Amino acid sequence: MQELEASTALITDDTVVLGLLAAALGLVFWTAARPGGFWKRFYTYVPALLLCYFIPAIFNSLGLIDGDASGLYPMARDYLLPVALVLLTLSIDFPGIRRMGPKAIIMFLVGTLGVMLGAVFAFGLFEIISPQTVAGDTWRGMTTVAGSWIGGGANQAAMKDVFKVDNNLFGQFVAVDVLVANVWMAVLLFLAGRAEAFDRWTGADTRAIDDMKRRIESFNAEHSRIPTLTDVMVILALGLGAMGTSHAIGKPLAAWIGQVAPSLARYSLTSGFFWVVVISTTIGLALSFTRARKLEGVGASRIGSAALYVLVATIGMHMDIGTLFDRPRLFALGFCWISVHALIMLGIAKLIRAPLFFMAVGSQANIGGAASAPVVASAFHPSLAPVGVLMAVLGYALGTYCAWLTGLMLQAMAG
Repeated sequence: MQELEASTALITDDTVVLGLLAAALGLVFWTAARPGGFWKRFYTYVPALLLCYFIPAIFNSLGLIDGDASGLYPMARDYLLPVALVLLTLSIDFPGIRRMGPKAIIMFLVGTLGVMLGAVFAFGLFEIISPQTVAGDTWRGMTTVAGSWIGGGANQAAMKDVFKVDNNLFGQFVAVDVLVANVWMAVLLFLAGRAEAFDRWTGADTRAIDDMKRRIESFNAEHSRIPTLTDVMVILALGLGAMGTSHAIGKPLAAWIGQVAPSLARYSLTSGFFWVVVISTTIGLALSFTRARKLEGVGASRIGSAALYVLVATIGMHMDIGTLFDRPRLFALGFCWISVHALIMLGIAKLIRAPLFFMAVGSQANIGGAASAPVVASAFHPSLAPVGVLMAVLGYALGTYCAWLTGLMLQAMAG
């Protein structure tokens, strides 16, 4: 854990913060399970997952906790995310995914294109309406956001080095990245609760997605039983064992690639986190072909989902709603950028009649990466989380290259 003495938050002990987040998550799920009354009406309009994200953000914005000074998100990302990936993928239905067709990949690539075009449009618009906002080296800072929004943190760091971004400027755009991306994730989670209305608007054929959900539910019903202590311990052994294996292999592998082929950093192959995600996902996929798949009947995905919800809370605690007013012009630039991305996604989804699931997960696989794409996917159904992971891995491969092209376009516009 990080040293927290410099923090001005009311609660600086991560053990206490974790307890507070757990209490908030428990309260959300308890109220969401009420069969009637106020809470039943409330959760008709506000998804529970959205509250799991926003309540920690409110804690952070009010100064109750300090997300930036906390070590809980790195812990959840490095420990709980691999566990969640394994437990959510071991029951994956490959025939069902194949039947989803090519629209999932199309929407992901459209999301990448939307980030690139959004950067160019936002920069050009602000050159007209607010030249001081994009003056000087602002374009360099935008390249780091492009790296993050197409790939992830490794791609963002790569752009910082490639385009020689000043540390202060980099910090400013990290704030833009975090706030805008988190607000957009909240919008996607909100829309997930209205998927049927959206799909009627686009005329989407969701039969393949619905069929996959039914197959998972049928499998669960066939193999469902009350879990024993042995079942729980085996599930934890698989999840935590795979987590340890992914770190044991992934980090040394990334370091080795960095030594023998440093040029592969542009594809995120020198990122330890990239390999942790890939290896843990691969382990989960491999387990789906074994008898371990039957562990879904005793709640493997529920334990994986619990880990994922803790990750959601730690993501939310990094959002400071008040920062929107600190440097409004840069944040306005970011919101303009993400709006272009959103409009392009909506337009293409309508054109090809893509379900909201493909649009939301394709977008988040770009903007949020492997840490949050399965969160958005699981908002539709826990069994669909692996689709978000697979798309996000594509983002890591494209992130540096597409962000570099975006940087070249911005550099030409800046003159």
